[in-house]
Amino acid sequence: MNKFLLSLPALVVACATVFSAHAQEVKGDANAGEKKISMCIGCHGIQGYQASFPEIYKVPKIAGQGAKYIVSALNAYKKGDRKHPSMRGIVDNLSEQDMADISVYYETLGKVDGAPALAKAADGNAHAVALVTKGACVSCHGDNFSKPIDPSYPKIAGQHSDYLFVALKSYKTEGNATWGRANGIMGGVAKQFSNAELKEMASYLGSLPGELKTVPQSKFR
Repeated sequence: MNKFLLSLPALVVACATVFSAHAQEVKGDANAGEKKISMCIGCHGIQGYQASFPEIYKVPKIAGQGAKYIVSALNAYKKGDRKHPSMRGIVDNLSEQDMADISVYYETLGKVDGAPALAKAADGNAHAVALVTKGACVSCHGDNFSKPIDPSYPKIAGQHSDYLFVALKSYKTEGNATWGRANGIMGGVAKQFSNAELKEMASYLGSLPGELKTVPQSKFR
């Protein structure tokens, strides 16, 4: 009983801290975000634009991606859990409000009211499907790999396959100061597979119907 009473204040403080964190969650504004994307559109607003570090691949489609995932990814770059130098340099100049605004803007960009529901994912290559099943990808990324079970997880169906491949490999990269991603769950998944298997998985996921887009945008605003 005494132990319980002693622990009660700590529990109250913990609950209050969690409540405070939720209460202080920054709410994004798409209209404000549209005015803050000058550093984004030079890569993400050009169809087929390719990055060249650490290898050549198309930059990810982010229009239609979940806002909370975009915020999560940006924070991972800011904290150093994701080490891409260009992205880290950009996010260092963004406040929490900036990230929230930009993320909501991209979540809504290119969306069409009344758009038909996504077609069911095709069966695809049996071996690729078996690999994705082994990785339990649907358990986080949801139905058709486009309905994440948590809003901080990404939609991956229809994402550029070469980007997905590089992203998956990055979770296997450790001890590199300029490249790699630190995420216990994704690291555990990616390390089960050879790079050839990851490439096959990425090709399959990228071939699926999805909500992600690259919306062409002018660099001059």
